[in-house]
Amino acid sequence: MKKFIFTLGTTAILSAGFVGAASASTSGTYHVEKGDTLWKVAQKHSVSVDELKDANNLTSNIIYPNQELNVATIKEMTHKVQQGNTLWSISQQYGVTVDQIKEWNGLKSDLIYPGEQLKIQSPNGQAQQSSPSVAQAAPEAQAPAEQTQEQQQAQAEQAQKEQQQAQAEQAQKEQQQAQAEQAQEEQQQAQAKQAQKEQQQAQAEQAQEEQQQAQAEQAQKEQQQAQAEQAQKQQQPAESSQQASGKSMTVEATAYTANCAGCSGTTATGVDLKANPNQKVIAVDPSVIPLGSKVYVEGYGEAVAADTGGAIKGNRIDVFVPSEGDAQQFGRKSVKITVMN
Repeated sequence: MKKFIFTLGTTAILSAGFVGAASASTSGTYHVEKGDTLWKVAQKHSVSVDELKDANNLTSNIIYPNQELNVATIKEMTHKVQQGNTLWSISQQYGVTVDQIKEWNGLKSDLIYPGEQLKIQSPNGQAQQSSPSVAQAAPEAQAPAEQTQEQQQAQAEQAQKEQQQAQAEQAQKEQQQAQAEQAQEEQQQAQAKQAQKEQQQAQAEQAQEEQQQAQAEQAQKEQQQAQAEQAQKQQQPAESSQQASGKSMTVEATAYTANCAGCSGTTATGVDLKANPNQKVIAVDPSVIPLGSKVYVEGYGEAVAADTGGAIKGNRIDVFVPSEGDAQQFGRKSVKITVMN
């Protein structure tokens, strides 16, 4: 009699657990209140949002106050695995078997992990078929109650041990992965700092090199300028002495180019001015300044009397310049000249 009473008690406990699980998802219809969302309704009835939408033919997540939602035909709920859960403890919670949970979720072993989502069928689905297996526990009452209890406890302890081992392995794996990611991040950071340091050093060296080059160019430029000024100073006394030794006079001067209308570009003495646009040449009156003479012209420099002109008579000269613009800028002026030979 004692054994029979224990078996019936066990059957009653499992049946009560099963009915409790079914009540969460078979409450008929739900009246939508203001502020409700599909997610809130799903949480109240231990189902997913997609299951609610399928049961009510909803195409979006929008619901309205006073709307009636069907929750009686939902055949599946989800269970989020908590720390310390095993398949056996979950099966006892919902009044189903371990094999059913494994079948519904495609599990090959009894190992589960915290945070994992498990599908649980409601009583009007496959789980309803588990009732005969609970009811059939009575004929098995031939075994001693103490042995059945010890066997269940041993299975629970074994499942818990396997669960703890799996969780420890998972935690170790996550720790190793975190350490590897940390090491990689530190390595990348060190490489970035090294690259930045090398870049800054290269930029500093480049800037120093450019500065030294600029200083060298500036020094060379200043040296050349000083040499030119010194040469000019040395040349000026020589020109002054030459001017002083020659014949000086004041003449009226104009300017001409080799590209004027009717000009051949060749002087009276045969100098090709087009081929030598920078040549210092003046046109003179040969009776005043002999052709071939070197003449210093104030504001023009040292030139050769190598040309003549129809309008160049007496104390008048025409200085050669490269362009018409230069000729117009020169204009007509009185200048002092010195015939050096």
